[in-house]
Amino acid sequence: MQRIRRIHTKPFVFFSIIMILKIYIAWLAIFDGAQPWGPLLKEIPFIWVTFSLIEWFSSKRKIGIYLVVNLIITAVLFAAIMYYKYYGVIVTYHALQQVNQVTAVKNSVFSLLDPYYLFIFLDIVLLGFWLMRKKRAHKLKSFFNLNQVRGSVAAVIFAVSFALCIFNIWPNRASMNEIKQAEQMGILNYETYAIFKSKEPELTDKKEITQAKIDQIKGIAAPLAEPVHFGAAQGKNVIIIQMESFQNFLIDFKVDGKEVTPTMNELARDNIYFKHFYQMVGQGNTSDAEFVVNTSFYIPYNEAATQNYASKQLPSLPKLLKAQGYDTATFHTNVVDFWNRRALYEALGFDRFYDKTFFGSEDTVFFGPSDEVLYKKTIDELQKMHDADRPFYAHVLSMTAHHPFTLPEEKRLFPLPERYQDNMVGDYIQAQNYADHALGEFIEDLKQRGIWDDSIIMIYGDHLGLPMYSLDKRGLELMKEIYGREYSYIDMINIPLIISAPNGSGPAVMDTIGGQVDVLPTLANLLGISLDQHIHFGQDLFNQEYNLLPQRYYLPSGSFLNDKALFVPGIEYQDGIHFPYDGAQAAYNLSTQTEYDRALQLLHLSDSYVRQLPDLPVE
Repeated sequence: MQRIRRIHTKPFVFFSIIMILKIYIAWLAIFDGAQPWGPLLKEIPFIWVTFSLIEWFSSKRKIGIYLVVNLIITAVLFAAIMYYKYYGVIVTYHALQQVNQVTAVKNSVFSLLDPYYLFIFLDIVLLGFWLMRKKRAHKLKSFFNLNQVRGSVAAVIFAVSFALCIFNIWPNRASMNEIKQAEQMGILNYETYAIFKSKEPELTDKKEITQAKIDQIKGIAAPLAEPVHFGAAQGKNVIIIQMESFQNFLIDFKVDGKEVTPTMNELARDNIYFKHFYQMVGQGNTSDAEFVVNTSFYIPYNEAATQNYASKQLPSLPKLLKAQGYDTATFHTNVVDFWNRRALYEALGFDRFYDKTFFGSEDTVFFGPSDEVLYKKTIDELQKMHDADRPFYAHVLSMTAHHPFTLPEEKRLFPLPERYQDNMVGDYIQAQNYADHALGEFIEDLKQRGIWDDSIIMIYGDHLGLPMYSLDKRGLELMKEIYGREYSYIDMINIPLIISAPNGSGPAVMDTIGGQVDVLPTLANLLGISLDQHIHFGQDLFNQEYNLLPQRYYLPSGSFLNDKALFVPGIEYQDGIHFPYDGAQAAYNLSTQTEYDRALQLLHLSDSYVRQLPDLPVE
């Protein structure tokens, strides 16, 4: 009986109980507690393998080692929770390379913090406070029965637990859906698997990657003898405006009869508006959008494009236009070294960049000066470029409507009804209304200076602003009110593309499916520039009806868009789900296994091509 009463004082048992509680917190946050017994069957074997090793090899400082292991596993589980709430994916060791970026968006991260997540640290706080008291460390040791778990018992626990870990990992290695993979393996097993799994597939030889091969895999039809709009804006200036976190539902959206984004609404009505246009970004978010738009390549698998590809001699839009005599520049009010943009801009070949050093510290919101400051200072530079004797390309990035969308009071210009107040959806609407207001002043300035009529203007959202997995119950109810149905993946990644082009037809609302990878070839068509010798993975949206768009990072690997729906795989293709563009209920049979295989092949060819490009010379 005495033995039974003191079993809880064995550190193996004590810390196992603590771990079970933490694991259930993590599973509730990430998987909605989908499998009541899942956490025990999939996570505890990993814990017991670790604890058995401690019992075997640690005769001294055992409690200290248990405390350190407890802290490490707690940190992993908490990182998994917060990363999922921000990105919708399971964090792996690759993300550690961007820890400095996470600290820069700490306001966004903290805004997603549900108070109950902090219970995961409760034991650490209490033990830490208790140990800080004099002589408490000695009392902690005396509390525990530090006799080792019998060698035979530890061996059995280790063997059974290790076998269960292998059983959880091995059958699920082939799953393309990382969320499903982590749920089937267990979070801790998945993290370990991510470290030790084999390297990425062998690259396809760069010489074998031709535009004809890419076009064939994508299903691109033979070009017309006279492509629609080819050269319609030849020699004109190019201004691309990237709107921070701007989702497509904002177009013509009203709250109690009042337009949220009147500027964008007018632009969509008076110009060419692609309503089925989609983000193609990953961990780098805004910087990934810059990369995809300016290269027509896909983002890398595990990291931001700026971390993987900024050392390469990238074929790019700035280089393409410079060959046509264009002056090129990019404008963003953040510091240029955030997301390694300095290296990215060099790799893309911009003539120069304008960052926080140029825009100063006036009217700072989040990372830098407000959109109003961005546009007011940018327009003067555009005027200088317009007055020169050659056309220009300017990439302008807005930023004030950045997550978590908590604007200063003086910039909250939209009267929100009570149901939208004190909620992320309401804050988002306020932020986008301000961004639209600032954009309107910029557009008016462009028109008054005569720059608008002499330029192609392309405006698109850089990435989603309201992830499904970040919204609370009230937020999801508001999104259901907005859409008239449940908010889904297809809504989440939908962003607008608006094109104003001299001599281009319009206004027009286009049903063509497109993504950020298609901006470069669509623009090249308008400018009358041939891409025959320029490898690209997008397509001209004016001259193709079918599109195949692989997705990465924000959606599980193997996700793609075709002309009917967004496909998201389950454990494999066969148990995947389709999300139709018309918002109908999730369905099946709207894609084919062949399209799935082709989408994965396109991603692999893009990875292979970019990774084999020559490195930039080291200065």
